Amino acid sequence: MSMIGRGRGQSFLASARQPGVSSVDQVLKNVEWPEQFPFKEEDFQRFDESPDNLFYDTPRFVTHIDDPAIAALTKYYSKNFPPSNTPGVSLLDLCSSWVSHFPAGYKQERIVGLGMNEEELKRNPVLTEYVVQDLNINPKLPFEDNSFDVITNVVSVDYLSKPIDVFKEMYRVLKPGGLAIMSFSNRCFWTKAISIWTSTGDADHVLIVGSYFHYAGGFEPPQAVDISPNPGRSDPMYIVYSRKIATG
Repeated sequence: MSMIGRGRGQSFLASARQPGVSSVDQVLKNVEWPEQFPFKEEDFQRFDESPDNLFYDTPRFVTHIDDPAIAALTKYYSKNFPPSNTPGVSLLDLCSSWVSHFPAGYKQERIVGLGMNEEELKRNPVLTEYVVQDLNINPKLPFEDNSFDVITNVVSVDYLSKPIDVFKEMYRVLKPGGLAIMSFSNRCFWTKAISIWTSTGDADHVLIVGSYFHYAGGFEPPQAVDISPNPGRSDPMYIVYSRKIATG
């Protein structure tokens, strides 16, 4: 895609792509982040700017990635989550719905879902509690500081129009050393995804999500993992993750 006429965000993405690096796993290695956040307000506009609560008012009891991609994500979670029923462990699933793709039978004393549709959240069997909230209107998370060991977000980071605010809140509510796992594919409701996302490709998406961690502050350098189960034959699946820096 030509960079002619593109804005600062597109220019950053073009310059950040390292020659010879084709693997998504390597995209976030040795990035030279600009001093200032490289994206502008227009990068977070959507084709459909009608209220999100109208769009999400009707429950969608469907999955938004195919079964192999779901299995790959669940396998990743099983390797990186704290063991089931660990005392004192709490998880937060942001932009949650009727399914979180956690390992079968996974339980903790507290697993919170925050999403847009109450009927979907009610149906999610892994949640111990839920909150209905539009993060694009109010990015302030209704939780105490240092509350969660893990935060997940599945194929929804591309809908955040105030991502730095949300990621700063994620930092606040994570415990020191807590893990944030952002997963995404190349599928979305394109009318509701931010414009910088719909106009770029997979490697750029990794850089975009990595930038949220970097500019929110307080996180370790973000890392990327390509967990796509069958490249070219099923939905791709990517992870960008980081941990809250444990100070002191």
